[in-house]
Amino acid sequence: MNFYSLNEQAPNVSFKDAVIKGIAPDKGLYFPERIEPLPPTFFAGIADLSHQEIAFNAIHQFVSHDIPNDKLRAILAKVLDFDFPVVQLEENVATLELFHGPTMAFKDVGARFMANCLGYFSEDQDNEVTVLVATSGDTGGAVANGFLGVQGVKVVILYPSGKVSDIQERQLTTLGQNITALEVDGTFDDCQKMVKTAFLDKELLNEMQLTSANSINVARWLPQLFYFLFAYKQVKSQGKEIVFSVPSGNFGNICAGLVAQKLGMPVKHFVAATNVNDTVPEYMRTGEYNPKPSTATISNAMDVGDPSNFIRIRHLFQDNFESLSEKLSSYTFTDDETREAMNHIYNTSNYTADPHGAVGYLGLKKYQENNPDTYGIFLETAHPVKFLDVVEETIPEKLEIPAQIQKVMNKEKNSIKINSYEKLKSFLLSN
Repeated sequence: MNFYSLNEQAPNVSFKDAVIKGIAPDKGLYFPERIEPLPPTFFAGIADLSHQEIAFNAIHQFVSHDIPNDKLRAILAKVLDFDFPVVQLEENVATLELFHGPTMAFKDVGARFMANCLGYFSEDQDNEVTVLVATSGDTGGAVANGFLGVQGVKVVILYPSGKVSDIQERQLTTLGQNITALEVDGTFDDCQKMVKTAFLDKELLNEMQLTSANSINVARWLPQLFYFLFAYKQVKSQGKEIVFSVPSGNFGNICAGLVAQKLGMPVKHFVAATNVNDTVPEYMRTGEYNPKPSTATISNAMDVGDPSNFIRIRHLFQDNFESLSEKLSSYTFTDDETREAMNHIYNTSNYTADPHGAVGYLGLKKYQENNPDTYGIFLETAHPVKFLDVVEETIPEKLEIPAQIQKVMNKEKNSIKINSYEKLKSFLLSN
């Protein structure tokens, strides 16, 4: 299967080339030529399949031309070596915990999958690849961990100064080796704009091979569909229509869930729950897409004013607003509402949610007001300890620091401060 640019002004490419290029020459995101539904027998028997077998069946059609079956199975065994439990909190309300990986965030799956793919593609190559990535929080740590020590790959991570949590910052600034962190005087949108500009800079591209590990990259984005399937496996026996509520920033995660639905996963509806960065909720309300500068919130990983992946979602539905509205709702919530939800979940279910999960919970409850007979799953995308200050200020609980986090707490931060694209370009060319 080949991948084409959503701007439709660039040649179609293989999965391998889409991964290495990151973004198409016409500035478009790559998208698979087709999505072939899996047979109904796959979903009927999904409870008897391992995570690795589910993932193999789901991703095979997209990558099989470039990755042999035995290698793909080996990659998936490395990527999916932790749990993805669904934990029921209330009647018809559960959470899917996606924080049991090495950096305790959902992005561990995509980052590790991409790192292993790129490592495989680089085995017989002399040219070094530079992975350039912007992060609003968890992407940086997941990418740094996934690519650490991968031969032939350098990683450069841009993050907004003062706008990620202390633990998130330590996870991306303390590893060294082939990982460099650039601390940007600005917002996540500024970081993302710099990355996109670099991919279109011919002078830069003549000197080096750049790729991105943001969810704009198909190898980072597509594997996120796995855990929707893992959740379906666990709750299929409930016998009710299933709804996923996804805390959404750059919209790659929920887009992958919608791809899982296109593969045939029997799910009724998706909810994109956002903080006050409400570009998509406004679009779903008005039909008009008006990106805006991002606003800082306590759910910082979702502080995105112009989500890159929403164009993929629109494309999945042929830009048909009515068709999209049948499958997707989107709601926006304030920091005060988020804190209230964290308190409510803690007091009623004895469960500690991080701010992003709390936004997902609010989105689910909002949808269930008019759809009470659905079984709802909201995504806990990161361990609450990654937002230690916010969580401990909000609920009466002192959090234990997990081993994955303890190992970075006392390491020295090492970052390079930049404030413009010119500084980024100068750094890349000199390194």
